[in-house]
Amino acid sequence: MQADFWNDKRPAGVPSTIDINAYASVVEVFERSCKRFADRPAFSNLGVTLTYAELERHSAAFAGWLQQHTDLKPGDRIAVQMPNVLQYPIAVFGAMRAGLIVVNTNPLYTEREMRHQFKDSGARALVYLNMFGKRVQEVLPDTGIEYLIEAKMGDLLPTAKGWLINTVVDKVKKMVPAYHLPQAVSFKQVLRQGRELSHKPVPLSLDDIAVLQYTGGTTGLAKGAMLTHGNLVANMLQVLACFSQHGPDGQKLLKDGQEVMIAPLPLYHIYAFTANCMCMMVTGNHNVLITNPRDIPGFIKELGKWRFSALLGLNTLFVALMDHPGFRQLDFSALKVTNSGGTALVKATAERWEDLTGCRIVEGYGLTETSPVASTNPYGKLARLGTVGIPVAGT
Repeated sequence: MQADFWNDKRPAGVPSTIDINAYASVVEVFERSCKRFADRPAFSNLGVTLTYAELERHSAAFAGWLQQHTDLKPGDRIAVQMPNVLQYPIAVFGAMRAGLIVVNTNPLYTEREMRHQFKDSGARALVYLNMFGKRVQEVLPDTGIEYLIEAKMGDLLPTAKGWLINTVVDKVKKMVPAYHLPQAVSFKQVLRQGRELSHKPVPLSLDDIAVLQYTGGTTGLAKGAMLTHGNLVANMLQVLACFSQHGPDGQKLLKDGQEVMIAPLPLYHIYAFTANCMCMMVTGNHNVLITNPRDIPGFIKELGKWRFSALLGLNTLFVALMDHPGFRQLDFSALKVTNSGGTALVKATAERWEDLTGCRIVEGYGLTETSPVASTNPYGKLARLGTVGIPVAGT
């Protein structure tokens, strides 16, 4: 079927082509957005908000440290094993700015899965949260990892509050099993030392690999899909094209630098990685990171703090939220976009969500190898339940 077969099926405002050469790399998208949206909020978590300018500074410090305190070279692999916390985007964009290839790693992996992924990817460095230190210690001798960067939940909080959170996580909630990794450098130290260094820009092209994304959709051991800067930039531009759909007022549905996107799905997974880390960044929008979406009361309390305009989720999460009595009390007046992916959406869930929030859930289809969005429904009343929509522009 011809790609242009779909062009007359697209809603008003959505272009039918993308300019793949608009950017030379993910890093260029990132650096341009950080300049353009410098004073806008980029990511919030645990009561702390980083602006785009702060995210740029922290990631430059991270890149500078990697370049001058390790012998990692462009093209080397760095594994990032963290839930949705502020250190995640800093590490990912910092690593890319140093020319490294990011290996996204699920923090809930077993030792066996970690060993496989670290060896298979050839990772030479690992950024992890101290809660997983014991598992890191177990698998380390079987891997080629030479550099460890250890984050703690409170790293980016004001000193006293950060100390308090770290103490509660460790001593009260007993969430940090004992381990011994004396060679690990703390994330805070990396940022502190990196601030004094200037990072050297690395020439990157659309053909360079940006991410090794391990896919769960395979039999046997997970395989690492090689996603280039070109793959990620293309998908950003494709999703961006969908965002330019006209709303009921004839204006662009999602406005650059003005939207608040709730991010409960894990950023290490390709769906949220592209939607929250990549696509929201190119539009200068604000991501609210939910570290533990299974804590539904905590999640709803966080939702109550924001006038959110977009939410990315999946069927089980929508059901869990709606089953909580506090959900109905939330303000949905700004909610324009609810996206569902990962698994099929149940019709009853979608209808109940629309009744409660006034926003229709939009389904799409993608897979890790297509980084990931391949097709999606239009937003609003044009969305057809039970379908994956039409191919995104340029697919």
